[in-house]
Amino acid sequence: MELKQGRQLKEFNIIYREYDRIYHEIARHLGLSDSAFLILYAVTELGDGCLQKDIALSYSTSKQTIHSAVRNLEAGGYLNLRRGKRRDMHIYLTPAGRKLAQEKIGPVLELENSMFRELTGEEGEQLLKLTRKYVTLFRKKADRFYGLSGAADAPQEDENRLL
Repeated sequence: MELKQGRQLKEFNIIYREYDRIYHEIARHLGLSDSAFLILYAVTELGDGCLQKDIALSYSTSKQTIHSAVRNLEAGGYLNLRRGKRRDMHIYLTPAGRKLAQEKIGPVLELENSMFRELTGEEGEQLLKLTRKYVTLFRKKADRFYGLSGAADAPQEDENRLL
């Protein structure tokens, strides 16, 4: 067994790390920690009343990271938590949180949307299809090889599904 990355894997990993680094740099530029950025982004995307477990699942982040960031944003006056069924805690932006999300997250969403507008419709669909296929194959093989339990939470290869 060769323990070196092939050219394509190496380039893919570089691209993936650069993508992650860009979000890290944006968060820092906005004066936010990576986790605070993620929470504000997620609540903006998922909507008021979303659950911490929804964020963890949607953004492949640990529940502990989400919980800690939510508590920090709550202490800062940006979020309120309200009890739902059983132990579920729903997350809501306060007026200060809504203003912060609008000022900080809104422009990031516009930036992201602008990139898809610069791709042709076919290019955008190809990007999604191939990325979805790669992640689906990786999940299946990792689950099989390592006996991971994430298979139930993995995105399914479905042409109409949004990741």
